[in-house]
Amino acid sequence: MYNWGDLIVRFAFCLPLNHLFSLALLAFLLLSLPIDAATSQAAGQKAAGQPPMRFIIVRSLLCMEDCPEWISAEGRITSDTPAQLRKVLKKIGDRKLPVVFQSEGGEVDAAYAMGRMIRKAGLETAVGGTRLKDCPEDDARCAAAIAKDGSSVGVTYSDGAYCFSACPLAFAGGVSRVSSQWAFIGVHQITTVYNRMRISYRIEYKIVNGKKTEISRKEVGRKAVGQSSSTKLGKKATAALTTYLKEMDVSGDLIALMMSTAPDRITIIPPADALRMGLNTEMLAYNEWPGMPLCGPGAATDAACHGHSAVEAAGAPGQVAVADTSEKLPTTQPMDFLLMHHGNCQEECTQWISAEGAITPDTPARLEAILKTLGERKLPVVLQSNGGDMDAAFAMGRIIRAAGLETSVGRTRLPNCPTLNPRCKASIAKSGPTEGEVSAGGAYCLSTCALVLMSGTPRLVGYSDIGLVRPTTAESTKFFAYFDEMGVNAESFEAMMIATSVERKEIPRAQVLELGIVNGIIPYGDEPGDRLCGPDAKESLRCPRKAEAEIVPAAGASN
Repeated sequence: MYNWGDLIVRFAFCLPLNHLFSLALLAFLLLSLPIDAATSQAAGQKAAGQPPMRFIIVRSLLCMEDCPEWISAEGRITSDTPAQLRKVLKKIGDRKLPVVFQSEGGEVDAAYAMGRMIRKAGLETAVGGTRLKDCPEDDARCAAAIAKDGSSVGVTYSDGAYCFSACPLAFAGGVSRVSSQWAFIGVHQITTVYNRMRISYRIEYKIVNGKKTEISRKEVGRKAVGQSSSTKLGKKATAALTTYLKEMDVSGDLIALMMSTAPDRITIIPPADALRMGLNTEMLAYNEWPGMPLCGPGAATDAACHGHSAVEAAGAPGQVAVADTSEKLPTTQPMDFLLMHHGNCQEECTQWISAEGAITPDTPARLEAILKTLGERKLPVVLQSNGGDMDAAFAMGRIIRAAGLETSVGRTRLPNCPTLNPRCKASIAKSGPTEGEVSAGGAYCLSTCALVLMSGTPRLVGYSDIGLVRPTTAESTKFFAYFDEMGVNAESFEAMMIATSVERKEIPRAQVLELGIVNGIIPYGDEPGDRLCGPDAKESLRCPRKAEAEIVPAAGASN
């Protein structure tokens, strides 16, 4: 097409060229340019095996009415994932449903977009897997369990759940961000992948008075011509990551941790570090599950939310409830020690040292005083305490370990004492042992009491509550040195210790055993302090030398 006033020339890449145009002009008409398209990924090769992330609105299976709901987000984060999340958020409207992540990672820019959407919507995030109702073990989110509207019924779990690579960036968007000590958050280097493409265009020029002006450009083809990658963050990528973390109230220390880990590896972030950096705002307790909303002020003790205090959580399934607070010793009452017995001691009886009350600076001296009255006798120490002075607990533990005494948790009852005063002075013997009974049910050893408990050889627990203690930064060195001294797994204890923001926290017996706080379980039917190692006693931690037990000859027997 020609116009001699304003010459307009149109050509397409695929048309034959005629002789009216020189080769010099063709350089302007036909462009085939190499372009490097960069995509930032933090998932490495491992994420390629996971299907793209899918969102499911799940209602808890473990309730009848007012059931908690959450958004289950599992799979690889792709460029399309933010759009899918936007649809889900539009669907739930103003409802504040937690987003429960399980992902090996994916595209960083998509994770940024997801995190910002979650923060804008005011949603909480958690690390956890979701198992839908009636799905098989190997397909926990089976399609058959998902309704046409994308909803389902199921449960969440922490054990073995994970949020790796780019996933923590999306997770950081939550206004509350929680995981448990049994779930994993991991990071590694961001890999920027450069896909080199050769792109061809059809260009239109307008020639006015012999000068060429481009008036349109249209892509007519592209071809991949190679790929390269780099784990070095450029200025723009570093600025984007720094800005995002600051926006999400997460420390920039996370960047150093990410960049120190090769892309084919994952660095698991310890819970303490996740909390310190602000990646986690709280750790879930053992009886809390991903997808629970954060408890609001004044939440009922039976509300399905995380963040209850230890006393509120004590009645949770799997734990024996702490005795009513009206039956507990006031924390202001110093620990006292009573030499107790149960049974007819002229023949065979149980004897123990009952230690109940708050641990104060002078408690170790009182413990030493009662042990001196026993001489070489090794009686079990049965503890019930809300804790107290940490240094005093260390000293008590070392005294008990040096004496080779057994420890356990139990509450001691004296005869004829009222419920509110179970150690009434009227029932305490003027001299010698005091008669009474001991039981594990409803007993507790919380906070620094656990430090004393772990010193026993052996140390046993029945159906009682054992609590954790959080040391201050200044106390941490001596705190964990004591753990090493007592042969307790300090690293695992640290992870469990931060499972709550309150000073004390009950934990299940299985975990107490795993950590080494105790090394034995009191058998059903036995009670704390029992040491009846007669000829018919079963060999156990309490009767380790059955073969050497003294056998009293029957009457009339002869050699």
